[in-house]
Amino acid sequence: APAPAPARAPGTGTGTEPPAGQDPAPAPAPAPAPAPAPVPAGGLAQRLLHNTAGDETPPEAEEPKPEGVRRASGDSDGGGGGGRRSESFAFYRDRKEWADIKPVPQDDGPHPVVQIAYSENFKDVYDYFRAVLKLDERSERALSLTTDAIELNAANYTVWHFRRVVLQSLKKDLNEELAYISEIIEDQPKNYQVWYHRQKIVEWLKDSSQELGFISGILEQDAKNYHAWQHRQWVIKEFNLWDNELEYVDQLLEEDVRNNSAWNQRFFVISNTTGFDDVAVLGREVEYTLKMIKRAPHNESAWNYLKGILQDQSLSKYPNLLQQILQLMEKPSSPYLIAFLIDMYEDFLENNCEEKEGTLNKALELCEQLAMKQDTIRQEYWRYFARRLRAKHGVIQQESAPMGSEDSLQECSEGFQRCSE
Repeated sequence: APAPAPARAPGTGTGTEPPAGQDPAPAPAPAPAPAPAPVPAGGLAQRLLHNTAGDETPPEAEEPKPEGVRRASGDSDGGGGGGRRSESFAFYRDRKEWADIKPVPQDDGPHPVVQIAYSENFKDVYDYFRAVLKLDERSERALSLTTDAIELNAANYTVWHFRRVVLQSLKKDLNEELAYISEIIEDQPKNYQVWYHRQKIVEWLKDSSQELGFISGILEQDAKNYHAWQHRQWVIKEFNLWDNELEYVDQLLEEDVRNNSAWNQRFFVISNTTGFDDVAVLGREVEYTLKMIKRAPHNESAWNYLKGILQDQSLSKYPNLLQQILQLMEKPSSPYLIAFLIDMYEDFLENNCEEKEGTLNKALELCEQLAMKQDTIRQEYWRYFARRLRAKHGVIQQESAPMGSEDSLQECSEGFQRCSE
């Protein structure tokens, strides 16, 4: 299924690509600041970053990029083909070859509440795009027009949809289109529409030879790019490219043990290959995760992975798990370690531990310790969790006072061991 489109301003679409011939509404351009001061493109945050970087040159004064930086299949060197805006760009309304097309302005209704201040260039391109879409014109010039429309707003899913319609109708070279979309993704790596377009081109080509290398390059810029990981998972499943993926994940986790995306990919790969039912596989993964936890006990990702791979197991019955967890204790103890111990206590209670009262006491003490010391931002959650445990597993006669020393965590060991025996 296609990735969802990000939220848009009123009048810019609903997230579903309309069929060819239906009038789309383009996504908005950034509104300018009140006159007379010019507003640099990119919004306030980007302008602040621009100023703090020490570059006082306003974006409007920057040297324009030469035409032809991007050239897609069907684009020509003249008359408004592909590439970035340049000073020589001619409005479509002034081009003789477009004289037969009547532009279709955007319809914001009779009383628009907050009308978007589009630039003249933006209005010109999208007025003509709406016209060719309405006519369902599948031509070289229509393809070139989509290039200009994408240059102005690469998140407009309607433009991308119509571009694919034209590409197929004209039987264009899809390898050229793959090169085109690669350049756009390198500029805008966190754009739903560009990744979905790439997926469709790769699907049509039935060729994934460039994909894993390309995605790895994008992940070098940001190892937690959700869009890149989503595409990588699709490619791997679609073309059965499981070999060496676990080694790739190992490499990423060696570089950054806190890379939660890599931990997620590890779970994805094993779940879709060997699975965790094999005792040898599960044992290997538990050992690997505990080794990584020793490096960074406060890393939530590894603790979540450990709990995830053991979700179909009984924590209280997994061999030597308790002893290994208790060996990881440090001062101050990781809140994730303590939370994991609480989960183990709960599992002991669910499995009718003989030392039920003592086990419940320990779990309640740990909940209070997290609420008062290690995880105060979730204080109310841990107290709610303690109330739930107390209500489900019986009210104890004498509740223990909140733990004042982390040394008392070591006392958990004896109770756990008696239950496990």
